[in-house]
Amino acid sequence: MFANRYVRTIILSRVLLQLGIWIRNFAILLYISDITNNNSNYVSLISVVETAPIFIFALIGGTLADRWRPKRTMVWSDLISGGTVFLVLLTLLSGSWYALLVGTFVSASLSQFSQPSAMKLYKKNVPAEHLQGVMAMSQSLIAIFMVLGPIMGTFIFLHYGVKVSLALTGILFLGSSLVLSFLPKDDAAEAASASTNFMNDLMAGLRYVQNNFALRKLSLTFGITGLAAGLTQPLALFIAIEKLGLSKQSLQWFLMANGASMLIGGALIMGIAKKVKPQFLLATGLLVSAICTVGVGASTFVPVTLLLQIVSGLFYPCIQVGIQTLLVRNTEGPFMGRVGGAITPIFMGMMLVGMALSGYLKDATSLLAVYVLSGLLLLVGIVFLSPLLRKEQQKGTPQVM
Repeated sequence: MFANRYVRTIILSRVLLQLGIWIRNFAILLYISDITNNNSNYVSLISVVETAPIFIFALIGGTLADRWRPKRTMVWSDLISGGTVFLVLLTLLSGSWYALLVGTFVSASLSQFSQPSAMKLYKKNVPAEHLQGVMAMSQSLIAIFMVLGPIMGTFIFLHYGVKVSLALTGILFLGSSLVLSFLPKDDAAEAASASTNFMNDLMAGLRYVQNNFALRKLSLTFGITGLAAGLTQPLALFIAIEKLGLSKQSLQWFLMANGASMLIGGALIMGIAKKVKPQFLLATGLLVSAICTVGVGASTFVPVTLLLQIVSGLFYPCIQVGIQTLLVRNTEGPFMGRVGGAITPIFMGMMLVGMALSGYLKDATSLLAVYVLSGLLLLVGIVFLSPLLRKEQQKGTPQVM
């Protein structure tokens, strides 16, 4: 896969971006926590400015990514992100920290344009038999930074402060833009084929998802998976405190074990990518996650909970890799951005719904009941996926039903 110039360049770009994002996020989190005396409202606002762009710009960004040249879009997105970080740094030097939130919002918004462009390049330039391996590689990269990102971000902030952290972030974003500039020149005909009417293009993307049998099923599976994840994500702390009788600080060890096993799982998937159909990969990940979720909710023994977190982490990449591979395989190149922009917010939206309900459901029932409900929802996701398990969809061909 690394012999492919597009894969090699985009992955290197993503390494720089992930490193910059983690350094920025932890610098902002720790800095705002310090200057506001751990004000929960301001701390939670950080999550809002990181998440809101997905709802606001995902479909818009995906549509524009389909209209624009992918290399140019990615280069300029990272270039503007880097420039924004340095503007925020100048504002911070003048004494205003609110610009940190604005800068984070702008950077997160630009990623909604860059990410679908990368998927378009993968779709066009990566052989079909290597696509699943590339998706696994991307998932492994995310897992690596889930483990190392918080450590590096915290270390740099504590030793050098927020100003150095932001300057380093800006340099990394600009470095990513420079790396992407070495991609082959865009095909001018791609952008020229787009409609002159933005709304027509956007609506065409929504109709494409609606008329594509595989994408409809994936949307349902994606949504129910997001709801299941949202129900348990805010309650992980209570597993450590209430179920296991541990301190709040102990939660980090469970998260690190989960992240490390995700890394291993992603590497294993790269080895079997050509042998396993993505729909079976996705179903396996959902099944194992369902069992582990219920087990974590029921366990009162630290070793058992830790083992379940590790097993869950090993199989979690199956879910992400399976979904991403099916999206790419069942979407024609000109619609890649709009399909991603239409489906990604479904997961995030349902996850936020689950997060909003989780505390109420825990108080109304019990911690175990919420985890059991989450596990059952993951099983429902397999039911939604079952038509794709019976019949592999033809690559890139909409199937009307």
